[in-house]
Amino acid sequence: MSFKFVYLLGSFFIKKCENLGRFFLFVFQVFSVFFQGLPRYSLILKQIYVIAVLSLPVVLITGAFTGMVITIQSYAQLHMFSLEVAIPPIVGLAMTRELGPVLTALMLAGRAGAAITAEIGTMRVTEQIDALVSLATNPLRYLVLPRVLACVLFIPILTIFSIFIGILSGYLLSVYGLGFPRIFFISNIQQYVEVYDILSGLTKTFVFGLIIGLVSCYKGFFTKKGAEGVGVAVMQTVVLASISILIADFFLSLMLF
Repeated sequence: MSFKFVYLLGSFFIKKCENLGRFFLFVFQVFSVFFQGLPRYSLILKQIYVIAVLSLPVVLITGAFTGMVITIQSYAQLHMFSLEVAIPPIVGLAMTRELGPVLTALMLAGRAGAAITAEIGTMRVTEQIDALVSLATNPLRYLVLPRVLACVLFIPILTIFSIFIGILSGYLLSVYGLGFPRIFFISNIQQYVEVYDILSGLTKTFVFGLIIGLVSCYKGFFTKKGAEGVGVAVMQTVVLASISILIADFFLSLMLF
């Protein structure tokens, strides 16, 4: 029994190391293709629309309700100590530094990342990727690179929308729901939220976008076992990308703040 346990444990670690090595080799190949030249702009623009534009409603809804929830929770606690003056900075700093970038990335991983994996995975199990190779077309340049570039370049723009709508929703709730003076919220935001806070939050999003693009394309590119494998790959993409985003956010926060 003990030998079987050791065998299973060793097989597990060997498989994980093999997958990790395959992933880093995949990343190296993607960067090699990138430095050889960009793909056609039409391919990039198509992925920008599919990944960024179609994700905008989800990002706006998430940002709006996040801003209102922060406002309500802050007011519930700070009102007892007459510290309502701290509500605008809390909303502003939370949205710019953490919740805006992280929640935008998580929404993009759940929506766009899953779609990327499903699309590329379906092409893999139906042998369309093999057909591209037989036609002397590099699938990394044609399929992977446009999606990675779209994720990296446009997640900061989605984050800007998320931050703006989150702060705006907090402002509207504070003024029209809690009865704060308009100048109260605006002046405190301007006093405590600095340009560095916004830039540091946006800096995180480039890393998050790279994680989403690479993980989702990798899982789709190495999908196996037909339609069932596509479903498993999509699930693994959402879980792995979300966990990687949270881990990366921790280390980026240590470096930036």
